[in-house]
Amino acid sequence: MSFREFLELKLGERFPVYTLDEILRNHQTIAKEITKRIKPLEHFGEYRQVGYYPFYFDSKESYCIKLEETINAVIEGDLPIIFNIEPANIRKLKQLAAYICSVKPYELNVTALSQKIGIHRKTLYQYIHYLSLGHIFFALEPKGGSDSIFSKPAKLYLDNPNLYHCYCEESETGSVREIFLIDMLSIAHRLSYPKRGDLLVDDRYLIEIGGRNKSFRQIEDIPDSYVAADDIETGFGHKIPLWLFGFLY
Repeated sequence: MSFREFLELKLGERFPVYTLDEILRNHQTIAKEITKRIKPLEHFGEYRQVGYYPFYFDSKESYCIKLEETINAVIEGDLPIIFNIEPANIRKLKQLAAYICSVKPYELNVTALSQKIGIHRKTLYQYIHYLSLGHIFFALEPKGGSDSIFSKPAKLYLDNPNLYHCYCEESETGSVREIFLIDMLSIAHRLSYPKRGDLLVDDRYLIEIGGRNKSFRQIEDIPDSYVAADDIETGFGHKIPLWLFGFLY
């Protein structure tokens, strides 16, 4: 579910969908209209922890248990059958998922990770590809990167914010913010990792992601650049509330 869909189910209200261009150009007006009706930040933290899948509304107390069971079913059942993974290597898939919980995306070291888990680099690339197909990982490719499964992803995340909350003992706040935005944009837009900034959208829009005090220092001289800032209700100029991107679908 998008943040908008979560709010509709939770509050019983209807909210419009906005295009990316509408949000980039008119975010102040849109945010003011929404905040007249609700306080989005009162619900945004809950959504990022436990609101990504509709079964949250069936049983809030057992949400994380059910999500972990789903992950285990994919790793222990679906992927080994589909990709003929040896039973002995299922544990390595779980190790890989657990490792990505706490590492910062830009600190991914494929050589060190393959040694840590005890698998060949080529096998590691295959496992990253399999876990991405199983919607447990999201691999963000560099701008102009190769489509080969044996190319190193620029950044590697768990597939959505709820996985960080339910599956990880510890998680990086920056990773959670980034994968939220990636999830909301990836439905209809082409994403890649640029040399500057955090996210390049459709080879045009450059977005830096951070907390309420995030500045434009790293991208201030680049056209079509924006900051997606957490913990703010409304923005100004090219600084846009992170939660508002949850209304893209």
